[in-house]
Amino acid sequence: MLFLWLYMFYSCAGSCAGLATRGSPAPSRAAPPLPQLLPPAPGEPGEESSLEEQRAAPDAASPISSFFNGSGTKRLPQAIIIGVKKGGTRALLEFLRVHPDVRAVGAEPHFFDRNYERGLAWYRDLMPRTLEGQITMEKTPSYFVTKEAPARISSMSKGTKLIVVVRDPVTRAISDYTQTLSKKPDIPTFESLTFKNRTTGLIDTSWSAIQIGIYAKHLENWLLYFPIGQILFVSGERLISDPAGELGRVQDFLGLKRIITDKHFYFNKTKGFPCLKKAEGSSKPHCLGKTKGRTHPDIDQEVVQRLRDFYRPFNMKFYQMTGQDFGWD
Repeated sequence: MLFLWLYMFYSCAGSCAGLATRGSPAPSRAAPPLPQLLPPAPGEPGEESSLEEQRAAPDAASPISSFFNGSGTKRLPQAIIIGVKKGGTRALLEFLRVHPDVRAVGAEPHFFDRNYERGLAWYRDLMPRTLEGQITMEKTPSYFVTKEAPARISSMSKGTKLIVVVRDPVTRAISDYTQTLSKKPDIPTFESLTFKNRTTGLIDTSWSAIQIGIYAKHLENWLLYFPIGQILFVSGERLISDPAGELGRVQDFLGLKRIITDKHFYFNKTKGFPCLKKAEGSSKPHCLGKTKGRTHPDIDQEVVQRLRDFYRPFNMKFYQMTGQDFGWD
């Protein structure tokens, strides 16, 4: 049966070719073969992939698979959300991914702080594929406080646009502690970790929850490598109270058309922050996960006030450096 089928196939192939030759003029050039249809690469719209899956994704794609992926080439990011932890970076990234000209990595690559020795080829391979005119982005909040990160990003591209989401440093520190407490319920109290000596009121700036909020100190390091105009500072508070307004500033900064507007958001009273009416690649409403918007523990108000006094001069300097008053005092 198999031999009969093969005989018929080759016979038809020869006769059909002859008929085509006799019945129509010869084409000026041969049509290209159809490319193999491939499934979408990991990390594309509607799919949160792990770093391992993203590393395994091929660097090139066929025209058809590129069409389904909505992208074509992996590029190093032109814009990076570099900080800060517990400032609202995840919310900003998820909001930005609604824009058709923004393609972003879902997971935090931690390239410029933890994985730099892997090289730029490894880093680029994590990126989603993009078309001309689309912006490749990633976010890793720990970059802002990593001493080596500014020089490393500048070495990759001096034109990289940087975004920093900042929040009242006292509230940010408490949120940072709350996250750690959810993972390690037996850690010391916030009050005891805040001070080197509570009697003297000396703040322990070696504790990362406190140290991250000294924004002016960290910014000085970035300004050695990037002009202030190349860094956009987003208010974590306004990202909650007026997400469309802050997203408008971000879209302008990135040179994008203002597509993300008020119509994309609704305020979730239960969670206490805005959510997307439609997430990227979905027709359903989308709110950040249960790890966001945790209830903060009650903190001694005397400790809160001492922290406000501690941060005030740093905040004032930060306002001067950025030209923005964030209203934390």
